Amino acid sequence: MERKITIDDLVRLRDGVYQVPVTYRKNMRVPAYVFVDDEMIHDVLLDRAIEQLINVASLPGVVKGAYAMPDIHQGYGFPIGGVVATDIDEGGVISPGGIGYDINCGVRLLVANMPYDKIKGSMEELARALYQAVPSGVGRGGSLLLSSQEMNDVLQYGAAQMVKMGYGLQSDLNFCEEEGALASADPGAVSDRARQRGLDQVGTLGSGNHFIEIQRVSDLLDESIARTFGLDVDAVTVMIHCGSRGLGHQICTDYVRNMVPHLQEWGIKLPDRELACAPFKSDEGQQYFAAMNAAANFAWANRHTIGHNIRQAWKSVLGQDAELATVYDVSHNIGKLETHLVDGVTKKLLVHRKGATRAFGPGRPEICERYQVSGQPVFIPGTMGTSSYVLAGTAEGMEVAFGSTCHGAGRRMSRTKAKRTISGQQLRKTLSEKGIIIQCESDREVAEEAPIAYKDVDNVVRVVSNLGIARLVARLVPLAVIKGS
Repeated sequence: MERKITIDDLVRLRDGVYQVPVTYRKNMRVPAYVFVDDEMIHDVLLDRAIEQLINVASLPGVVKGAYAMPDIHQGYGFPIGGVVATDIDEGGVISPGGIGYDINCGVRLLVANMPYDKIKGSMEELARALYQAVPSGVGRGGSLLLSSQEMNDVLQYGAAQMVKMGYGLQSDLNFCEEEGALASADPGAVSDRARQRGLDQVGTLGSGNHFIEIQRVSDLLDESIARTFGLDVDAVTVMIHCGSRGLGHQICTDYVRNMVPHLQEWGIKLPDRELACAPFKSDEGQQYFAAMNAAANFAWANRHTIGHNIRQAWKSVLGQDAELATVYDVSHNIGKLETHLVDGVTKKLLVHRKGATRAFGPGRPEICERYQVSGQPVFIPGTMGTSSYVLAGTAEGMEVAFGSTCHGAGRRMSRTKAKRTISGQQLRKTLSEKGIIIQCESDREVAEEAPIAYKDVDNVVRVVSNLGIARLVARLVPLAVIKGS
């Protein structure tokens, strides 16, 4: 039986870094590292997140270490906030649990060409318009129903297919990881059930922690980089957080089920069946990778279409001169083939980021031209009642955890406990008194995502900044939040 880890089992290497040494358990292949401060570590020890990270450190082909970002909390197999890379030329595996069910859940940030003073009087109307423009809720689809061929094209070409269909702008693709499409996608690797679940879900938000948020830039923490990103004090932004919806969930379900029966023939012994995986170069590993890439493309198409629909709603309220430009679109819950230094040798690795965001520093060829000097933008949302942050990847961060950082504040309380702790009506009143508009039909959904259910995002980004993983650029405060019911 798995032994519960305690604070005495951890080695505090320096401020913000705890290590579980490779000697902690016989099957560990690399150390595990947890990036949290001395206050946060006690919350992390309350669930199984660190035990899950130790399990991850036992996977075949894992290199350097298994890393947990400061938003770490327990997930399926892998902890959320976990990063691990496997060497695909040395028997490295790919694990659906290390990518997550909502494949390529991510964040797109738009910035308005009108400052807050010109928009603030229309905030209620804008919030209603965005809520009506973007269908949201569990299983809810939208008005766009893809044909079989259109589904194939979305799975193959991602956001670019939506531009071809008349949604969004070609220029949006320049400010999106992978320009909104991974080339190794294969629509044929996606089951009929997964396709069916996604047919009417492009351009829809979903539920849970997915949201659209209208925000104001309250502070510039690095003026030069902020202006490179198109941000200034009192700029208005729109943040979109969602992923591949039911299609991605079904792909994860399909391939976990497919991999488990083969583990013995591959000689893979796992401490937890939720870590189900396949050698990357096996047929099953390649099929999952192709399907995962297709789901990632679907998610980019989804956020791109939501961005288009938000623009239309924005103009309907503020007039045709009101523009929203894409700052960037970042992914979490994804596995990517990347080159990184391991013990001084450049290697091709499969980097799993589950609830973690790529944060590449200056000069990486994967970053678009505008951000080559600054490093790529990174977005760390808070909660509906707290700040969110814009950061930039750093050269130093490339050496820490394969150029990765956290993806949000991170839950510290289950949804059930949150609902027992605060009522949705009470929370609406509290947020209203702060001037924050909530567009969500369900009090239950509002309560589940209450700020008290999450870690303090200010502490989370402070850890990231102090470790040099990413540079703080701007602070955003919420004005209106749109959530699914």
